[in-house]
This record gives sequence, C-alpha cells and structure tokens, in this order.
Amino acid sequence: MLSTLAFALVGIVLLAVPHGQAPPALTASSTATPRPATSARPTAASASAGGRPTVSAAASTPSTTPARSAPAPALPPHGEGIAGDRAIQEALESAWPADLPAADERELLATGRALLRADATGVDRAQWPHLFSGSGQGLAPAFATGRFRIQAAIARRDGSPDKAVVHLVWAGMDRGGTFTDLRITDWFFTRTTTKGAGTWTPQSRT
Repeated sequence: MLSTLAFALVGIVLLAVPHGQAPPALTASSTATPRPATSARPTAASASAGGRPTVSAAASTPSTTPARSAPAPALPPHGEGIAGDRAIQEALESAWPADLPAADERELLATGRALLRADATGVDRAQWPHLFSGSGQGLAPAFATGRFRIQAAIARRDGSPDKAVVHLVWAGMDRGGTFTDLRITDWFFTRTTTKGAGTWTPQSRT
C-alpha cells in the first residue's frame, strides 16, 4: 500500500535533514526521516526484514500498493507552513484510499498522533511503558514541543484486517535549533479481540 505512496507523495520533494545518520535528500527508495528513539534523539533506521519500515525508519516505504486512478496532488514546498498542510493531507488520501472502518481509523489516528508527539517531544511517554522505557522517559526530548506540528496523517490496513499502520508527516525543531518539515514516521498496530471487542495495540520498535 505505501510503496506507491512514498514515490508519489515524497518522491517529488527533497527531505533535507540535519542529522548525520540520515541521507541528505529523498530518493525513490530512501526518505530521510530522523526520528527520536527511546534515547530521545533523532535516529535513522533501515527498513524491516519484510521490506517495510518500522516507526524509526529513515526509508518510508509503505507495504502495500494502493489503487490509483489519478496522479497525487502536488506537495507544497518546504517551509510553506500550516497553509500547506491541507495539500499534504489530500496527497496522502489520494495516493492511499481509505480501507478501514471509520471507528477504527479514528482510534488509530488519535493513538498514532499521541505516540508521535510522545516520541518526539517526550510528552506523556509514561502512557506506553512497553514502547518508552523508564530510561527513555527520563531523557530530554529531541524536539521542542512548541515547534512540533503534525502536518498530515492517515491510518490504513497493513496487509490484513488485523494489522494497520498510521502514516504521519510532521514538522519540528530539534535541540540544535534546526527546523525541518515533511518528516515521515510510521506507527504499526495489531488488533486483538477480547470478549468480542477489538483493541488496536501499537507495536514495539524491536
């Protein structure tokens, strides 16, 4: 679903990142995606063994191929600010049509947004102790809360009805004072059913 998205959405822009581990520019197979890990600093990790990126992936290569009837809308230039966020959201939705029940999508988006904020800024990490260790919670956040912004987000299936991924595009200023936008992070979820009720659980990075 997401491989075409990566090509169509971010393959047309440069994603310059100030951190040494990430590539300086976006290519069809590599998206610079510095992401604060449990050590609370941006990192660039490789894709998973199945070819899909994890939440810490520097290469955002979605795992499934969406049906596309028209080219995705053009993205705004870097630095466009809030005014450009709608275009990013429309590009995501055009490249990857909705495929989850509305209630599941709302739940996944709310949790995915909260997880990204916790990961990037340190806010409310204690809500997910299995994702953010005690040592990670105590470290300084990698990004300033006041300059953190989620530009767009979608939640879609990840190969089966009981797996999903929340794909987020965001902007932030790191501890070095460098602000960059069009960052990409994926959070992966699995659904478990207990007494007929399904619950989406975010997956650990390891």
